[in-house]
Amino acid sequence: MTVEGFLVNPEVFQSLYGSTPIISEVRIRSVNLNWRGPTVTLRGDLLSFPESAPQDWIDAGVDTVQCQFQFLAVENVSLTEWVPPAVGTVTLEPWGEERRMRVAVTGAGIALRFDCNESVRVGHVSAFKIQHGDSDDGRHLFVSKIDARRHVSLPPTDERTFYER
Repeated sequence: MTVEGFLVNPEVFQSLYGSTPIISEVRIRSVNLNWRGPTVTLRGDLLSFPESAPQDWIDAGVDTVQCQFQFLAVENVSLTEWVPPAVGTVTLEPWGEERRMRVAVTGAGIALRFDCNESVRVGHVSAFKIQHGDSDDGRHLFVSKIDARRHVSLPPTDERTFYER
């Protein structure tokens, strides 16, 4: 199964794409492990851009959508390969009787597996112009009004309110 079937807040994607896009491969930019929850948050680029993108995105010439996927009640984490940015296939498989699932993100440069709660929250959705070498440096146009007021680019990785919530 793919991510969109487990999203608890798909409306952000529906507003951009008209429906929830099929999210099977993602360019993973960062993996954040947090003991609170415990939680795994993946920051990544979607490999499809909305056909009817917002006008401010078109005017800015952006070409890539980035977001964070947050997984709660995580256990059995295994990260055996990590060379970012890595394009990985994301697979989710229901497991057990207590609304749990197994997550695997595998591809060139990434091998991540863990078990977690059977829900995924998407957050910090933005658009940017991909730079030389697949870099995500530069200006980001955030969907959330709060993110847009606080950030014009990605904050440093120690910005807890961005990477841990």
